[in-house]
Amino acid sequence: MIHFNVPPFFGDEFEYMREAVDNHKICGDGPFTAKCNEWLEKRLGSTKILLTTSGTSALEMAAIMCDLKPQDEVILPSYTFSSTANAFVLAGAKLVFVDIRPDTLNIDENKIEAAITDRTKVIACVHYAGVACEMDKITDIAKRHGLIVVEDAAQAVTSTYKGRQLGTIGDFGCFSFHETKNFSMGEGGAISINDGKYSLQAEIIREKGTNRSQFFRGQVAKYNWVDYGSSYLPSDLNAAYLWGQLQHADEMQNDRMKSWNRYYEAFRPLEEKGEVELPVIPENCTHNAHMFYLKCKDIQTRTAYIRHMKDNDILCVFHYVPLHSAPAGLKFGRFDGVDEYTTSESDRLVRLPLYFRLSESDQSKVIEKTLEFFG
Repeated sequence: MIHFNVPPFFGDEFEYMREAVDNHKICGDGPFTAKCNEWLEKRLGSTKILLTTSGTSALEMAAIMCDLKPQDEVILPSYTFSSTANAFVLAGAKLVFVDIRPDTLNIDENKIEAAITDRTKVIACVHYAGVACEMDKITDIAKRHGLIVVEDAAQAVTSTYKGRQLGTIGDFGCFSFHETKNFSMGEGGAISINDGKYSLQAEIIREKGTNRSQFFRGQVAKYNWVDYGSSYLPSDLNAAYLWGQLQHADEMQNDRMKSWNRYYEAFRPLEEKGEVELPVIPENCTHNAHMFYLKCKDIQTRTAYIRHMKDNDILCVFHYVPLHSAPAGLKFGRFDGVDEYTTSESDRLVRLPLYFRLSESDQSKVIEKTLEFFG
């Protein structure tokens, strides 16, 4: 069986996890957490990055710092994971979904301004498949209307937009290190604080509402409960696992990119014949080979293709069901404008196996059986 995903593993992870155990420090904010924070800050050029228990909790922290009040509105795409929406619903906001672009499947920056009301506080953009949203226009809209920009960069670690790392352009950036992501700690994530005025608040929220981080830096004599917060600190065991992968980040990324490029070249003839559409990478953007997908002509073709691949022991999967059509989406939000592409593109998309150390023989089989299906 060729799996859709195999969690990344290099080999050094166990060594670092053993070191954490031997040092008797496996809870949050241990040495490996600090190492990962520093590595990410330097690699991404962020003012401050904090590891979290998940990409979801990073989004929740961002939503808290947006200081949302009941009935405040957040503009976001419907084509995303529930975590993007849940974070803002938990903070008390109303969701306003707008359509996506048919090329990148990211939020359509040209539909945002029409959705703004006097209750709008946040624009949440999702960099789908590690490919950048049109951040210049989004940040310009936000600046003119006094809005906060939250980047859901769960899939976009190390991807760039005009030379800038995704997740470091808006006010907050949220990353995921789930087992399906390019770098993994099992369950985990990180938040990038791109405006220094939020740095202390982020530490307090993440550390159960206390100023414990200041205490350990010697800035206060004792730590107290000072504000709202929760426990968003990952175990240092998880951070040790992630640290083992970050040491080989370029090797892992190059391996994924090699597989992505091979798929692209193999399926270009299918696109030229009009059988499928391939991913689009806009000019001045780089991606991280997080995902490779095909867009079939319609949902019937996609269903048949997935069945054909499964019959040949290859797991290919579709992706998001648009949130605005889900029960919770209907309860907590509304769609602004016309759903021209969100549902139709969702119905056509299928993701192919892509992970670190996907063997050439397995990838050859995926390519062969795909070409066989489309005849």
